[in-house]
Amino acid sequence: MKIKKLLFVTKFEDLCYDALSSLLSLRKANLDHVVFLNVIERDKVAMKRGSGYLKEEEVKLKETANIRFIDWAENLFELGMEVGAYIEVSSLIPEILRVIEEEKPDLVVIGRSHKGPLEQLYSRSDITDLTRRVKVPILVFKHMLEDRMIPEEIFKRPLFATSWSSTSQKAVESLKELSGVIGQLHVMHVVGEKELKSSDTHEVQKVRKQERQRLDDLCDVFEDAGIDARPHVYVGDPEKEILKAAKEYQASMIILGTSERNAIVERWMGSISRNIADKSIYPCLLFPVA
Repeated sequence: MKIKKLLFVTKFEDLCYDALSSLLSLRKANLDHVVFLNVIERDKVAMKRGSGYLKEEEVKLKETANIRFIDWAENLFELGMEVGAYIEVSSLIPEILRVIEEEKPDLVVIGRSHKGPLEQLYSRSDITDLTRRVKVPILVFKHMLEDRMIPEEIFKRPLFATSWSSTSQKAVESLKELSGVIGQLHVMHVVGEKELKSSDTHEVQKVRKQERQRLDDLCDVFEDAGIDARPHVYVGDPEKEILKAAKEYQASMIILGTSERNAIVERWMGSISRNIADKSIYPCLLFPVA
């Protein structure tokens, strides 16, 4: 994954320039173009009873966003980067999809979803919608501390949780291109308790050793690409174990392939990737099924 163009979707309260700054290490992976997108959602803007959408409010919000983007662009111009910007009054997901189609970015950066549990149940989260409908990786950016400090360079110590799925393999091929950006990569696989069909200790250890060997082989692939990779086998509930590993190894980010469940099942039961991206404190890099 040679990241040359990044789409940075911001509502400003979630993602500001300091968040973008923490991603500029991607210049080592050929990043030279950033496209800003601010979507002003009509249902979030003040409405005058009986008269519909306030044009004055639209102009005010557009000008405010434009001032912010000009300031950010000046900083990027000094680094020799190209910059584009979109400020639109629309619905968030359709507008992101339109800009992705037009700009063809290599990575999309968004903030966490703010939909409540009931709203997510009936409408799905923004994250789920995007991963179902785009082909490029999506970075769900988080402020990892309550004081909203920006995390260190988030590619410095990522945790890659592989499920051995096609989306995990897609992540492997992309991550190999980031050897100049990634510091140390922790690679893990969670063995579900249902996979340990035998209560025999030897059988359990046999499964563990098999998974460890697969991880060792995968780490060799990363090492050959110039990435320092460390393997880890965990057993239990995947969501809980991934978050446990992220804490234990002080991960700067979690990398996941998205669920291959159908949309209806995922809406009602959720998915590991969506739950972690929505609820955890960690920035999450998601590789979609599409």
